[in-house]
Amino acid sequence: MPEIRVCEHGEIADGAVRIVKTGRLEIGVIRQTDKYYAYRNLCPHQGGPACEGLRMPGVRSQIENGIFMGQTFDEGDMHIVCPWHGYEFHLADGTNVCDAKLKLQRFDVVQRDGAVYVVV
Repeated sequence: MPEIRVCEHGEIADGAVRIVKTGRLEIGVIRQTDKYYAYRNLCPHQGGPACEGLRMPGVRSQIENGIFMGQTFDEGDMHIVCPWHGYEFHLADGTNVCDAKLKLQRFDVVQRDGAVYVVV
């Protein structure tokens, strides 16, 4: 399978994204806590540029003995938020946080000889 060279390892800041293009295909490569993720830059909801949105931790409700105690952020569950309509996807696997049938198209990322590549 062909590979696209994205960058040198560490060239993308932690938490940042780089959009790479091959033909008409746009792929967002996201670096998060020294790991790289790659998804097609196309939201399955209405075609927005999903990877260009915010990346933020998921929100978790704190409930104790059946009583709502507030909310907190779950830094271990980062989300990609599509900038068009706010659809959120788990960074780890590209699934929508509310509907697992909605997924971003995922690409494998390979690190070799100090560089980062996306397999298309």
